[in-house]
Amino acid sequence: MNRPHSAVRDASGHAAGHAAASPSSSANPLLRPWTTPHGVPPFGAFTPADFREAFDVALAEHDAEIAAIANNPGPATFDNVIAAMERAGATLTRVSGLFFNLSSADTSPELQAIERDMAPVLARHYNAIALDPALFARIQAVPETGLTPEQARLLEREKTAFRRAGAGLPPETMARLSDIAARLATLGASFAQNVLADESAWEMALDEGDLDGLPEDLRNAAAQAANERGQPGRYVITLSRSLLEPFLQFSTRRDLRARAFRAFAARGANGDAHDNRAIIAETMALRAEKARLLGYDSFAAFRLDDAMAKTPEAVAGLLHAVWEPARARALADQQALQDLFIADGHNGELEPWDWRHYAARRRRNEADFDETGLKPYLQLERMIAAAFDVARRLFGLTFRERSDLPRWRDDVRAFEVTDGNGKHVAIFYGDYFNRPSKRSGAWMSSFRSQQNLDGEVRPVVVNVMNFARPADGQPALLSFDDARTLFHEFGHALHGMLSNVTYPSLAGTSVARDFVEFPSQLYEHWLEQPQVLQTFATHWRTGEPMPEPMLRRLLDSRNEGQGFATVEYAASALVDLRLHQRTDFEGFDIDAFERQTLDDIGMPRAIIMRHRPGHFLHVFAGDGYSSAYYSYLWSEVLDADGFAAFRDSGDIFDPALARRLHDFVYAAGNLRDPREAWLGFREREADPQALLAKRGLDQAA
Repeated sequence: MNRPHSAVRDASGHAAGHAAASPSSSANPLLRPWTTPHGVPPFGAFTPADFREAFDVALAEHDAEIAAIANNPGPATFDNVIAAMERAGATLTRVSGLFFNLSSADTSPELQAIERDMAPVLARHYNAIALDPALFARIQAVPETGLTPEQARLLEREKTAFRRAGAGLPPETMARLSDIAARLATLGASFAQNVLADESAWEMALDEGDLDGLPEDLRNAAAQAANERGQPGRYVITLSRSLLEPFLQFSTRRDLRARAFRAFAARGANGDAHDNRAIIAETMALRAEKARLLGYDSFAAFRLDDAMAKTPEAVAGLLHAVWEPARARALADQQALQDLFIADGHNGELEPWDWRHYAARRRRNEADFDETGLKPYLQLERMIAAAFDVARRLFGLTFRERSDLPRWRDDVRAFEVTDGNGKHVAIFYGDYFNRPSKRSGAWMSSFRSQQNLDGEVRPVVVNVMNFARPADGQPALLSFDDARTLFHEFGHALHGMLSNVTYPSLAGTSVARDFVEFPSQLYEHWLEQPQVLQTFATHWRTGEPMPEPMLRRLLDSRNEGQGFATVEYAASALVDLRLHQRTDFEGFDIDAFERQTLDDIGMPRAIIMRHRPGHFLHVFAGDGYSSAYYSYLWSEVLDADGFAAFRDSGDIFDPALARRLHDFVYAAGNLRDPREAWLGFREREADPQALLAKRGLDQAA
């Protein structure tokens, strides 16, 4: 999930949130007022070509609004500068939010062409605002006295954003920063499109003889994927995690596992037209130059200066504190899996495409836990209902499906969200199934974010997943990791839906990158609670709840595999951090850098990074998580300690704790510094040991 802060927005377009655009007489449906229920986008009423005119009109409108603010001859005030900036760009924000959500969730060659064209244009536009000397002088002149706490916070955030963009530097420096921003936007768009091209193009077609070991639900999903690709009667494995990972886990065909895994690992690095390695080298050189121009030793130092962590050294300290016990656990697990591998009659060493298969075998042997028996109890529909019910019990929310609302695909779900008094809170969209036009992964975003600047504006929020589509007439069945992902992204969605602030730039998830994962990761904990699973984990055929022994084995096994999971994540975070601490990229070879870094930290040979550089979208498709992929772990310190408060209270829905969580986190946006938000909820500092305990790494392997 990625959304930029402040009126100085980037080309991702995910900062949707201003009031509706002024009425226009244009025939373009994107420029006319959206008269749909609750003002949701008018899906079906526009074509990709409409976006070009809409962007042109919206950019010109925003330019005029900013010029009027910058050139206002009257004394600078909060209202005529900062609040005016919050009101400016409504049309552009609305059009961008729609466009970039579609370009991620349901793209097309037409949308991709527009994205390539618009990325540098939008980057230059926002940099021109951030580097406008007259505008910056107006912001600097706004009196800091007589402001509400929220206004003071917004003023501080705007000043920080402008300084970090380069405002006040010599003209030639600002011009170079603008060029860098435009080029980085182009590179980021190309990077994401290259990954999608590799993911969409690759498939492995199978016949009946190739299905050894695959459970019924995976066979059905592979058959459905084959039908969608014009190969009825066959089975297809794609590079979607929802198909690939269970295939790696269950298939007894080592040759096919190796083929699929190698394709997955090589995305964006196949030496063809979609190879991202040159993009990475140029991106890193430009980021390093940007950091130097802004007075920082490295891009990591620049990026982290405005995060909770503050310094690369603090991040490295956290990552290494987790890395060492995780590596020890993973190496012990690797030896145990190697023994199973040899016992199967194989020679040589365990490979990365073997790990999931033998880890599942080990769980069956040692813990009497077979995930093939688990999935029939984890119906997508029931897991959605579980996420909704937890929100009801914590925050009083009700979700009512609205099939009348426009949607971008027929299988997208739309819900109206209301509070305990029946008041409208938000519109929530769920886009759950994978498709070739959707980028991989799972995320939350907004078509419109919340604000109360000129009357109450409630948000339109979306969760996007990539679950395998079930065969016709069959329910979608999830792995437990899939269900956890659903809860994670729904936690982000609640952060957007419950937002209750005045100014759009402070709304919802517009918080520090290493705090934004706290609400989402915290929400995952409720999935693991027996009273939630006993109610919603029901067999799709019989309706019976998950048997007590299975539930107990599931909960007891939560920390199994944490060595593997932590190592593949932390390795990605360490490579990201070290890469952005580097300053010299002349003749840079990302493959060599990856190998050297993993050698330095002692990466177990049978595990690879969760995200290898060629497809590391978090880091290179824009800079949302650049030198900040550690954020999930930083936030995990908070979520582990935060849920301990509910657990220790004896009531996982404790009303007083839920109220503080609502007021200081989910509804509060960026009203206060993240540490103050945490203290408002937890009423003490976080305990870092809670992270190791949660992952079962607080004891020697």
